[in-house]
Amino acid sequence: MPTISMFYGILIRMFFMDTDKHKLPHIHAEYQGDTAVYSIPDGKLLAGSIPSKKGKLVVAWIEIHKDDLIADWALAVNGKTPFKIKGLDQ
Repeated sequence: MPTISMFYGILIRMFFMDTDKHKLPHIHAEYQGDTAVYSIPDGKLLAGSIPSKKGKLVVAWIEIHKDDLIADWALAVNGKTPFKIKGLDQ
């Protein structure tokens, strides 16, 4: 599972071929041992949890980079390595 971005201690990852469980395009956000899954189209929390303030940062980041994330999703579900995306702190 490639890490596509890091900011404020949050790791953003995308699994290869990850369409079975959540069906929607999504990312996995990890922070201090907690993991949450967010929908790319609307930033909705699909599973798990991270602290609320960090979750709000993830949702804002998704909104800013939605087009890049959709492009990365297309690569990842086809087994190709997604591109890195700048974090909020860059």
